[in-house]
Amino acid sequence: MAGRESGTTVVKLGGSVITDKDRPEALDGPALDRAADAIADALASGDVSDLVVVHGGGSFGHHHASDHGVSKTEGSGDAAAAVEIHGAMKTLNDFVLARLHDRDVPAVPVHPFSAASRDEAAELTVMTEQVETMLGEEFVPVLHGDVVAHAGEGVTILSGDEVVTAVAEGIDAERVGFCSTVPGVLDDEDDVIPEIRSYEEVVRFLGESDATDVTGGMAGKVRALLDLGAPATVFGPDALREFLAGEDPGTRIDG
Repeated sequence: MAGRESGTTVVKLGGSVITDKDRPEALDGPALDRAADAIADALASGDVSDLVVVHGGGSFGHHHASDHGVSKTEGSGDAAAAVEIHGAMKTLNDFVLARLHDRDVPAVPVHPFSAASRDEAAELTVMTEQVETMLGEEFVPVLHGDVVAHAGEGVTILSGDEVVTAVAEGIDAERVGFCSTVPGVLDDEDDVIPEIRSYEEVVRFLGESDATDVTGGMAGKVRALLDLGAPATVFGPDALREFLAGEDPGTRIDG
């Protein structure tokens, strides 16, 4: 699909940034407020015009997915499980939308369960026409991690990281940023790695997430961004304003 003429920014708010992933369905209200403030200020100042927001599942999606044994590769044919996981993600999405609306951001929801699927080879398809049309109407589309129909598996998990890369490719985004709980991808001395060009360069530094995570933690994030084939950045919450102002804080990932 052809992208929009003006540059579009896609930013992901990590689930661990806006929720407490150790407690089921626990919103981190102050953190979400700070993120919403940064987004609203960037739009009001003109630092960013066309913006797509994606958020992770955090303690809303991940715990329900784990309880039902559903992951990116392990599916479920249980409709009740699918509705429960999706419902939790819609609840978190409503919180994000409400915070943005409080700041006069024209945010609208896009639920991937109704706009994405995987085939039998696990190849992902995400429809992005509606996202592009929303941008043309000066809305801020807000997507999230979700469950998706998966041929032969029932439903599986679609991570927020995958949503970011699929949408960024579909609309030919100019800038992509991942707001994580850490200031970037860290090496074994907890220093930020300034740039990553291949997974092999950093595989020894990438461990599992400390809290319940069915989508791959930092390792999954790095893989997704390398697969994007366009420059992206991973940064901490304190650098969200910096990223939205056009700078490249944290770790630059360019496969």
